[in-house]
Amino acid sequence: MTKLLLSIHVLAAILAVGPIAVAASMFPRYARQAAPGATDVAGDTADGRTRASSVAAVLHRICRGYAVAGVAVPVFGLATAIQLGVLTDVWLISSLVLTAAAAAVLVLAILPRQQRMLAGGSDLTDGGAPQALAARLAMLTGVFNLLWAIVVVLMIVRPGSTTGA
Repeated sequence: MTKLLLSIHVLAAILAVGPIAVAASMFPRYARQAAPGATDVAGDTADGRTRASSVAAVLHRICRGYAVAGVAVPVFGLATAIQLGVLTDVWLISSLVLTAAAAAVLVLAILPRQQRMLAGGSDLTDGGAPQALAARLAMLTGVFNLLWAIVVVLMIVRPGSTTGA
């Protein structure tokens, strides 16, 4: 049973978190190109902005949809940890805290900012201009990706683990 749970956990991580990481990383570029007055659009400005806007919308839908599917990652991770008897290990608790932090960054910062950029809105807390919004979003996406990279390293290295790896 442990091998099945671990397999589902790893597959869920690859198939859910991977697309979010890629789509969220690509979103700022296309959202910036879709903004009125964008200068980094290839081809005709109006057609390029329309295409960039469509791509940004798809990338946002990918992030939003896979975020829901991503809930399976910690669920199957916890089930695996219970089977292995490692729920109190520091590496696992650290991974859970970092996973919660990554989820919070995604749900509370990345997805709302993507939505705001798609709607064409800006506010003073994000710097106002589409370029500033995109830069802040790119930074937040980098933080999200870094958190997941640390979790992956913890899952592989498992310092202090009692599982013998």
